[in-house]
Amino acid sequence: MDAAFTAEQEEIRRTLREILGKRCGPDEVKAAVRTDAGYDPELWQQLAQQLGLPGIAVAEEHGGVGCTPADLVLACEETGRALLPSPLLATAVLAAPLVTALGSPAQRSALLPGFAAGTLTAALAVPGAALSTALGLTADNTGGEWAGGGRAGGVQARRPEGEEGWRLYGEAAQVLDGHSAGVLLVAAHAGGFARSRVLLFLVRADAPGLVRSRQAALDETRPQARVQLRDTPAELLGDGDGHGLGHGDAGGRAGDADIAHALAATGRGAAAVLAAEAVGAAGQALARTVEYVRQREQFGRAVGSFQAVKHRLADLYVRVQAARSAAYYTAWDPEQGALALAQALEALRVTAGEAIQLHGGIGFTWEHDAHLYFKRAAADELLFGPVHRLRAHAADRAGLFAPQGRAPGPPPSRERVAV
Repeated sequence: MDAAFTAEQEEIRRTLREILGKRCGPDEVKAAVRTDAGYDPELWQQLAQQLGLPGIAVAEEHGGVGCTPADLVLACEETGRALLPSPLLATAVLAAPLVTALGSPAQRSALLPGFAAGTLTAALAVPGAALSTALGLTADNTGGEWAGGGRAGGVQARRPEGEEGWRLYGEAAQVLDGHSAGVLLVAAHAGGFARSRVLLFLVRADAPGLVRSRQAALDETRPQARVQLRDTPAELLGDGDGHGLGHGDAGGRAGDADIAHALAATGRGAAAVLAAEAVGAAGQALARTVEYVRQREQFGRAVGSFQAVKHRLADLYVRVQAARSAAYYTAWDPEQGALALAQALEALRVTAGEAIQLHGGIGFTWEHDAHLYFKRAAADELLFGPVHRLRAHAADRAGLFAPQGRAPGPPPSRERVAV
């Protein structure tokens, strides 16, 4: 593995840091998250047109930049450093890979160029608080239980008699950027309880019966929405039409594995990006704290000159650098994304907490900038963790605690066997 960045990658980092330094300071972040969209549309368009930021992960044939995962990881370290509120995560990291992997040629041609240009945003809607499970980060996602298992709740899909399309009903309560996205990717059950399977559907923002409301969130830079679908027309994501699924025939089961695999692959890529964002945020929180203790004086000397403070800062530096190395490694080996994400989230949580402590009394005021990093750490762990579950699932996949003689992999099926 060559950990050195190319000159082009370093230029991406430099340019992005320069733009965000001018347009995305703490005051600008606080102002942007209080807008209806939850981000600054002008800055988003500037990043899309000058840097092609949302198109980094999109192939050139669909109007994207077609860069490597390392480029996206490097860019997202800078967006995390500035706590950039934007639809980048929901659109380019979660939605675009699913459309690329599962969408029909017509769907890819219709959606991906808009994603790459920054003119169309998207959001992934899954029921409840199951996003980390749906992405295969904290549990196996092949069974579909994360989507409700076909029981009441979640989102249900049906094909009315005599109609070509699908109808969705139900709700998803925690959808990243769901209030402003131009298109929603909705995970829904079809076939009823007995023969239920999870499918992905496309729902346009102007679809009848779609009701979206922005929710109060701990981290305002990660806006969330409650999405309600009231007999809403939807388009099945993929080449097939899913014929018969709404009339008691579940059809073949091959698609289930394809969807679970695509979601897990998307989860691995998202874990690498989120790890890089967390590392960027932790590094910036540490840098701001070091700057503060150098200036703040107590007992006639700078606070940072006390040995106890130096030790705490040194421990944070080692923790952040280790998390950064892990995040860079996932750009080369995405299979380790969950472990890198766990390490990065832990580093951000500890660093943000220490930043509040070392800022003294002013750091404990809720309005202080240090709390922006603390909120990001807490919210990301709630959405994509917690850390112990990320590590536990990685250990299960590796067979670390498997009984002797049993191969590593998903846990054995719990289906009832007749005897």
